[in-house]
Amino acid sequence: MKKIMSSCVIMASISLSSVSVLAETTLRFAHFWPATSDVQAKLFSEWAKTVSKESNGELKIEMYPSQTLVKANRAYDGAVNGLADISALVQGYNAGRFPLSEIVQLPGISSSAPQGACILQTLYDEGDINQEYDDSHVLFLFTTGPAYLHTRDQDIQKPSDFKGLKIRRPNAVGGEMLVQMGASPVGMSAPNIYQSLERRVVDGLSFPFEAMKVFRVNELVNYHLQIPYASGLFAVTMNKRSYNRLSPAIKKVIDDNSGMKWSMKAASVFDQLDKEGLQEAEDQGDVIHVVNDPMNDSDWGPLLKKGTESYLDRIEQEGRTTARSVYQKAMSLRAQCDV
Repeated sequence: MKKIMSSCVIMASISLSSVSVLAETTLRFAHFWPATSDVQAKLFSEWAKTVSKESNGELKIEMYPSQTLVKANRAYDGAVNGLADISALVQGYNAGRFPLSEIVQLPGISSSAPQGACILQTLYDEGDINQEYDDSHVLFLFTTGPAYLHTRDQDIQKPSDFKGLKIRRPNAVGGEMLVQMGASPVGMSAPNIYQSLERRVVDGLSFPFEAMKVFRVNELVNYHLQIPYASGLFAVTMNKRSYNRLSPAIKKVIDDNSGMKWSMKAASVFDQLDKEGLQEAEDQGDVIHVVNDPMNDSDWGPLLKKGTESYLDRIEQEGRTTARSVYQKAMSLRAQCDV
């Protein structure tokens, strides 16, 4: 009888231990922003705290900033393949993988991080671009504000001023426009820009003021041209297996903290950082030129419009037959998303 009781106690103990293990789920969240950045502190950490609180502590998020788990240019594959459970990625670092999404970063579509995020998330929610993310479980999408042009030693005021310069390109269409201006486009991820500028591997770059602050690039440049050359696009996405193995209750917590709600939270963080990055440049005494109404500017308008048409033509030829309808819808969403 004692042996039977002892066995029952052991089995009960094992069962309770298993319940305890199953009751806590840890997800690895990877991104490339610095661990000390506001993007980590005010966006991703806040998301992690929120889902942990709403799951009554059953869901824990381990953060891997600064490319410590996956490199920036492999972030999407890292989520798809399960190296990370959740990953924040830049669509532009995955050449040719998100061509419809990248329409949102074309010149003239978005004038702020909140507007861009709203347009991008709406296109996803309404089924215009969601097929591009079929191999992962998207949590939310967002954008930077407009990426402007910044140089270390050259005062840029018109396209021809770029002739002979090496400029870090923001994306494929931005690279094409740089070539038209006589510059040499250079591809590299955001964390590598500071060192490349410091060593004069590049003469300048296209970046939103948010990133100029976050990656400390303002320290190295002296000239800024405020023309909406492009915008950065981001997604926070999850490994499908990691999502599917969650309990219904925990899935609901994740679902409740996905979509437009967190797209707008991300946008507010980036919008504030844009303001701080611009102020930082002004406080340094940098030269800042503003191009009013650039799409209709005699110098810049033809270049920006040609770049847009070239991009839409190219992805249509690659089989994205909805390219122009997505572009038109993105433009039509500007007023609705002017938040």
